[in-house]
Amino acid sequence: MIIKNKKTDSEGEYHFDNFFNISADLICIAGFDGYFKRINPAVSKLLGYSEEQLYANPISSFVYTADLKITIETREQVYKNKPLLNFENRYLTKTGEIVWLSWTSMPVEEEKLVYAIAKNITHKKRIDQERNVLLTNLTKINKDLKNLSYTTSHDLKSPVNNLLSVFDLIDISKIDDEETLEFIAILKTTTEGLGQTLKNSVAALILKDELNAPIEKLSLNLHLNEVLLSINSLIKNSKTQISIDFSELGEINFNKDYLKSVFLNLITNSIKYSKADTFPLVSITSKKTNGISQLIYSDNGLGFDMDKVRDKIFGLHQKFHDHIDSNGIGLYLIYNHVTNLGGHISVESKINEGATFTITFKD
Repeated sequence: MIIKNKKTDSEGEYHFDNFFNISADLICIAGFDGYFKRINPAVSKLLGYSEEQLYANPISSFVYTADLKITIETREQVYKNKPLLNFENRYLTKTGEIVWLSWTSMPVEEEKLVYAIAKNITHKKRIDQERNVLLTNLTKINKDLKNLSYTTSHDLKSPVNNLLSVFDLIDISKIDDEETLEFIAILKTTTEGLGQTLKNSVAALILKDELNAPIEKLSLNLHLNEVLLSINSLIKNSKTQISIDFSELGEINFNKDYLKSVFLNLITNSIKYSKADTFPLVSITSKKTNGISQLIYSDNGLGFDMDKVRDKIFGLHQKFHDHIDSNGIGLYLIYNHVTNLGGHISVESKINEGATFTITFKD
């Protein structure tokens, strides 16, 4: 098809062929048979094929495979005399590069032709993709920093409570020295103030986010003992009995700080949510089945009504028992520590029959 020049009454000729040829946008006339009938030089320049190659092959042969189905379906709608506005798809250049095009197409049914203009939006798509990646990373970093703040605040509470337990064990009636009594009072007041600060606010710390958490081979027994030592007074004061068996699996690949946080939160939860008039009993074992490393933690505490809490047990600020020191962070932290490193955690429990947590590590 040839587009003829049009003359005006007084201003000479408007050279529409020149407009067609010099346009930076892709201008095409295509037949209902799926072949180009006329294209401007911008089409050949962008796709890298000669005009002869573009005319000789079906238009679909230049479409990126992943977009072929939606392109054909959309084209069928155009053939039914439905104009197409801002339809985006990808084409493959002769060199194999993917380019994004935004099409506006108008069918002329009696001519069995489609008149179309396409804009190259590849640069815009790349910017959008980079922006989405950036937003995703920023969202992840923000989540990690929030988790880190919760971790720090929550995990520091146990050593502080341990110190307060020590003060409760001191019989000041046996101390006659006024200066010593004054020092003890100052230390106790300071510790109580620290505990209140940790309870009411989350400290902002600059540490590595969880995406870069180092993974190494860790001794379960070594790091559990570090945690037990840090809360030794709390364990003794609550008369908690802990049974440990790491004979089948002594080491795992995990992050050291996360492992200690998992132990700390599970044990302090067992003490915090023990049944009245019943000393806490805790069992911690490990095993390796079919190459899969697992840690199994059980207690005899208050337990959960799993029918009610199954879908929210690891949620942030979810509280299932009335306790003055409950803030719904411990299980949330454990879940994030495990899952962020590719692991899995499950729980089985009944009211007043304790709970069993099974942690599966990614080896």
